[in-house]
Amino acid sequence: MLAAERKNLILERLRAEGSVFVVPLSEEFGVSEETIRRDLEKLEREGRAQRSYGGALYSEDERADPPYNVRRYTNIPGKERIAQLTAQLIDDGDFIMFDESTTAGFVARALKDKQRLTVITNSIETVVDLQEMSDWTVLCTGGSLKKGVLALTGHQAESFIRDYHVDKAIISCTALDIDAGYTDAGEDNALIKRAIMASADKTILVCDGHKFGKRAFTRIGSLDRLYALVTDAEPDEVWKAALAEQGVKLYS
Repeated sequence: MLAAERKNLILERLRAEGSVFVVPLSEEFGVSEETIRRDLEKLEREGRAQRSYGGALYSEDERADPPYNVRRYTNIPGKERIAQLTAQLIDDGDFIMFDESTTAGFVARALKDKQRLTVITNSIETVVDLQEMSDWTVLCTGGSLKKGVLALTGHQAESFIRDYHVDKAIISCTALDIDAGYTDAGEDNALIKRAIMASADKTILVCDGHKFGKRAFTRIGSLDRLYALVTDAEPDEVWKAALAEQGVKLYS
Protein backbone atom coordinates (compact mmCIF):
# COMPACT_ATOMS: atom_id res chain seq x y z
CA MET A 1 0.00 0.00 0.00
CA LEU A 2 1.29 3.49 -0.89
CA ALA A 3 1.92 5.90 1.97
CA ALA A 4 -0.65 8.33 0.52
CA GLU A 5 -3.31 5.60 0.43
CA ARG A 6 -2.61 4.62 4.04
CA LYS A 7 -2.77 8.24 5.18
CA ASN A 8 -6.11 8.74 3.48
CA LEU A 9 -7.54 5.56 4.96
CA ILE A 10 -6.52 6.92 8.36
CA LEU A 11 -8.27 10.20 7.50
CA GLU A 12 -11.45 8.32 6.56
CA ARG A 13 -11.28 6.50 9.91
CA LEU A 14 -10.89 9.83 11.69
CA ARG A 15 -13.91 11.24 9.89
CA ALA A 16 -16.03 8.22 10.72
CA GLU A 17 -14.96 7.63 14.34
CA GLY A 18 -13.62 10.99 15.51
CA SER A 19 -10.34 9.55 16.84
CA VAL A 20 -7.66 6.94 16.07
CA PHE A 21 -4.90 5.28 18.06
CA VAL A 22 -1.36 4.50 16.98
CA VAL A 23 -1.02 0.89 18.15
CA PRO A 24 -4.19 -0.53 16.47
CA LEU A 25 -3.36 1.32 13.24
CA SER A 26 0.17 -0.03 13.29
CA GLU A 27 -1.15 -3.58 13.62
CA GLU A 28 -3.86 -3.08 10.99
CA PHE A 29 -1.55 -1.67 8.32
CA GLY A 30 1.48 -3.80 9.21
CA VAL A 31 3.82 -0.83 9.67
CA SER A 32 5.75 0.53 12.62
CA GLU A 33 4.20 2.79 15.22
CA GLU A 34 6.67 5.50 14.17
CA THR A 35 5.32 5.32 10.59
CA ILE A 36 1.77 5.85 11.89
CA ARG A 37 2.95 8.78 14.01
CA ARG A 38 4.47 10.37 10.89
CA ASP A 39 1.16 9.90 9.06
CA LEU A 40 -0.64 11.63 11.92
CA GLU A 41 1.94 14.43 11.92
CA LYS A 42 1.27 15.03 8.22
CA LEU A 43 -2.48 15.10 8.83
CA GLU A 44 -1.96 17.58 11.64
CA ARG A 45 0.14 19.85 9.39
CA GLU A 46 -2.68 19.74 6.83
CA GLY A 47 -5.12 20.87 9.52
CA ARG A 48 -7.05 17.60 9.38
CA ALA A 49 -6.12 16.07 12.75
CA GLN A 50 -5.07 17.08 16.23
CA ARG A 51 -2.56 14.72 17.80
CA SER A 52 -3.28 13.48 21.30
CA TYR A 53 -1.68 11.00 23.66
CA GLY A 54 -1.47 7.67 21.82
CA GLY A 55 -3.28 8.83 18.71
CA ALA A 56 -5.16 11.74 17.15
CA LEU A 57 -8.54 13.48 17.08
CA TYR A 58 -10.40 14.57 13.97
CA SER A 59 -9.99 18.27 13.27
CA GLU A 60 -10.89 19.67 9.89
CA ASP A 61 -12.43 22.81 8.44
CA GLU A 62 -15.18 21.33 6.29
CA ARG A 63 -15.38 24.57 4.29
CA ALA A 64 -11.92 23.93 2.87
CA ASP A 65 -11.15 21.60 0.01
CA PRO A 66 -8.53 18.95 0.84
CA PRO A 67 -5.38 18.97 -1.32
CA TYR A 68 -5.81 17.25 -4.67
CA ASN A 69 -3.34 14.48 -3.88
CA VAL A 70 -5.45 13.72 -0.80
CA ARG A 71 -8.81 13.82 -2.58
CA ARG A 72 -7.72 11.48 -5.36
CA TYR A 73 -7.13 8.66 -2.86
CA THR A 74 -10.08 9.39 -0.56
CA ASN A 75 -13.24 7.23 -0.60
CA ILE A 76 -12.27 5.34 -3.74
CA PRO A 77 -15.03 2.69 -3.34
CA GLY A 78 -17.63 5.44 -2.98
CA LYS A 79 -16.39 7.30 -6.04
CA GLU A 80 -16.38 4.08 -8.05
CA ARG A 81 -20.00 3.47 -7.07
CA ILE A 82 -20.93 7.03 -8.03
CA ALA A 83 -19.15 6.58 -11.37
CA GLN A 84 -21.03 3.37 -12.19
CA LEU A 85 -24.39 4.93 -11.31
CA THR A 86 -23.63 8.04 -13.36
CA ALA A 87 -22.54 5.97 -16.37
CA GLN A 88 -26.12 4.71 -16.61
CA LEU A 89 -27.26 8.29 -17.30
CA ILE A 90 -24.94 8.74 -20.28
CA ASP A 91 -25.92 7.70 -23.80
CA ASP A 92 -23.79 6.92 -26.84
CA GLY A 93 -23.18 10.11 -28.80
CA ASP A 94 -23.67 12.46 -25.85
CA PHE A 95 -21.85 15.78 -25.57
CA ILE A 96 -20.56 16.11 -21.99
CA MET A 97 -18.66 18.60 -19.86
CA PHE A 98 -16.65 17.51 -16.80
CA ASP A 99 -15.18 19.71 -14.10
CA GLU A 100 -11.74 19.01 -12.62
CA SER A 101 -13.01 17.14 -9.55
CA THR A 102 -11.62 13.72 -8.71
CA THR A 103 -15.16 12.28 -8.65
CA ALA A 104 -15.87 13.53 -12.17
CA GLY A 105 -12.58 11.91 -13.20
CA PHE A 106 -13.84 8.57 -11.91
CA VAL A 107 -17.03 9.05 -13.95
CA ALA A 108 -15.07 9.81 -17.12
CA ARG A 109 -13.09 6.59 -16.76
CA ALA A 110 -16.29 4.62 -16.18
CA LEU A 111 -17.64 5.70 -19.58
CA LYS A 112 -15.03 3.96 -21.73
CA ASP A 113 -17.55 1.43 -23.07
CA LYS A 114 -19.63 4.30 -24.51
CA GLN A 115 -19.30 5.25 -28.17
CA ARG A 116 -18.88 8.57 -30.00
CA LEU A 117 -18.84 10.78 -26.91
CA THR A 118 -17.70 14.38 -27.12
CA VAL A 119 -16.02 15.50 -23.89
CA ILE A 120 -15.03 19.01 -22.82
CA THR A 121 -13.09 19.50 -19.60
CA ASN A 122 -10.62 21.74 -17.80
CA SER A 123 -8.99 18.65 -16.23
CA ILE A 124 -5.66 17.74 -17.82
CA GLU A 125 -5.71 14.44 -15.94
CA THR A 126 -9.06 13.49 -17.50
CA VAL A 127 -7.77 14.36 -20.96
CA VAL A 128 -4.77 12.08 -20.42
CA ASP A 129 -7.02 9.29 -19.08
CA LEU A 130 -9.14 9.44 -22.25
CA GLN A 131 -6.33 9.67 -24.80
CA GLU A 132 -6.90 6.15 -26.15
CA MET A 133 -10.61 6.71 -26.91
CA SER A 134 -10.25 6.83 -30.68
CA ASP A 135 -13.94 7.34 -31.53
CA TRP A 136 -14.41 10.13 -28.97
CA THR A 137 -13.78 13.83 -29.40
CA VAL A 138 -11.94 15.22 -26.37
CA LEU A 139 -11.49 18.97 -25.94
CA CYS A 140 -9.47 20.68 -23.21
CA THR A 141 -9.95 24.30 -22.21
CA GLY A 142 -7.19 26.83 -22.16
CA GLY A 143 -6.43 28.77 -19.01
CA SER A 144 -3.97 28.99 -16.15
CA LEU A 145 -2.61 25.84 -14.51
CA LYS A 146 -3.87 25.53 -10.93
CA LYS A 147 -1.17 25.07 -8.33
CA GLY A 148 -0.98 21.46 -7.20
CA VAL A 149 -3.75 20.31 -9.56
CA LEU A 150 -3.66 19.06 -13.15
CA ALA A 151 -6.45 21.46 -14.13
CA LEU A 152 -6.92 24.79 -15.89
CA THR A 153 -8.80 27.80 -14.58
CA GLY A 154 -9.32 31.52 -15.10
CA HIS A 155 -10.98 33.68 -17.75
CA GLN A 156 -9.68 31.68 -20.72
CA ALA A 157 -11.11 28.45 -19.31
CA GLU A 158 -14.49 30.06 -18.63
CA SER A 159 -14.60 31.65 -22.08
CA PHE A 160 -13.80 28.33 -23.78
CA ILE A 161 -16.57 26.55 -21.86
CA ARG A 162 -19.17 29.22 -22.69
CA ASP A 163 -18.47 28.84 -26.42
CA TYR A 164 -20.00 25.33 -26.43
CA HIS A 165 -23.33 23.66 -25.73
CA VAL A 166 -23.57 20.11 -24.38
CA ASP A 167 -26.20 17.59 -23.36
CA LYS A 168 -24.94 16.94 -19.85
CA ALA A 169 -22.64 18.53 -17.29
CA ILE A 170 -21.01 16.44 -14.59
CA ILE A 171 -19.70 18.42 -11.63
CA SER A 172 -18.90 17.90 -7.97
CA CYS A 173 -18.71 20.22 -4.96
CA THR A 174 -17.05 20.69 -1.58
CA ALA A 175 -20.31 20.74 0.39
CA LEU A 176 -24.06 20.30 -0.09
CA ASP A 177 -26.87 21.88 1.94
CA ILE A 178 -30.63 21.98 1.37
CA ASP A 179 -30.86 25.75 1.82
CA ALA A 180 -27.42 26.87 0.61
CA GLY A 181 -27.30 24.44 -2.33
CA TYR A 182 -23.95 23.11 -3.51
CA THR A 183 -20.90 25.14 -2.63
CA ASP A 184 -17.16 25.10 -3.23
CA ALA A 185 -14.10 26.03 -1.21
CA GLY A 186 -12.62 28.12 -4.04
CA GLU A 187 -14.19 30.93 -6.02
CA ASP A 188 -12.25 30.00 -9.18
CA ASN A 189 -13.67 26.46 -9.00
CA ALA A 190 -17.21 27.77 -8.52
CA LEU A 191 -16.94 30.11 -11.53
CA ILE A 192 -15.84 27.25 -13.79
CA LYS A 193 -18.67 25.03 -12.55
CA ARG A 194 -21.27 27.77 -13.09
CA ALA A 195 -20.02 28.18 -16.65
CA ILE A 196 -20.27 24.42 -17.21
CA MET A 197 -23.83 24.36 -15.89
CA ALA A 198 -24.83 27.29 -18.10
CA SER A 199 -23.57 25.43 -21.17
CA ALA A 200 -25.49 22.19 -20.49
CA ASP A 201 -29.07 21.03 -20.91
CA LYS A 202 -28.81 18.87 -17.78
CA THR A 203 -26.51 19.08 -14.77
CA ILE A 204 -25.60 15.94 -12.84
CA LEU A 205 -24.05 16.58 -9.43
CA VAL A 206 -21.77 13.76 -8.22
CA CYS A 207 -21.21 14.05 -4.49
CA ASP A 208 -19.81 11.87 -1.67
CA GLY A 209 -22.28 11.27 1.15
CA HIS A 210 -20.04 12.90 3.79
CA LYS A 211 -20.54 16.30 2.09
CA PHE A 212 -24.27 16.42 2.86
CA GLY A 213 -25.48 19.01 5.38
CA LYS A 214 -22.37 21.19 5.04
CA ARG A 215 -21.53 24.57 3.53
CA ALA A 216 -18.36 25.83 1.87
CA PHE A 217 -17.16 29.31 0.92
CA THR A 218 -18.62 29.97 -2.55
CA ARG A 219 -22.06 29.14 -3.91
CA ILE A 220 -22.25 27.18 -7.15
CA GLY A 221 -25.99 26.73 -7.53
CA SER A 222 -29.31 25.77 -5.95
CA LEU A 223 -30.89 22.33 -5.96
CA ASP A 224 -33.51 23.33 -8.54
CA ARG A 225 -30.73 23.77 -11.13
CA LEU A 226 -29.93 20.06 -11.03
CA TYR A 227 -31.25 17.27 -13.22
CA ALA A 228 -29.84 14.54 -10.96
CA LEU A 229 -27.81 13.98 -7.81
CA VAL A 230 -25.63 10.87 -7.67
CA THR A 231 -24.12 9.85 -4.33
CA ASP A 232 -22.56 6.83 -2.66
CA ALA A 233 -24.88 6.63 0.38
CA GLU A 234 -28.65 6.85 0.58
CA PRO A 235 -29.61 10.20 2.16
CA ASP A 236 -32.26 10.52 4.87
CA GLU A 237 -35.94 11.23 4.28
CA VAL A 238 -35.52 14.99 4.72
CA TRP A 239 -33.06 15.06 1.83
CA LYS A 240 -35.24 12.78 -0.30
CA ALA A 241 -38.22 15.08 0.22
CA ALA A 242 -36.19 18.21 -0.57
CA LEU A 243 -34.83 16.71 -3.78
CA ALA A 244 -38.24 15.45 -4.87
CA GLU A 245 -39.74 18.90 -4.23
CA GLN A 246 -37.15 20.47 -6.55
CA GLY A 247 -37.61 17.77 -9.22
CA VAL A 248 -34.09 16.37 -8.78
CA LYS A 249 -33.60 12.67 -9.60
CA LEU A 250 -31.68 10.82 -6.89
CA TYR A 251 -29.32 7.90 -7.55
CA SER A 252 -27.58 6.26 -4.60
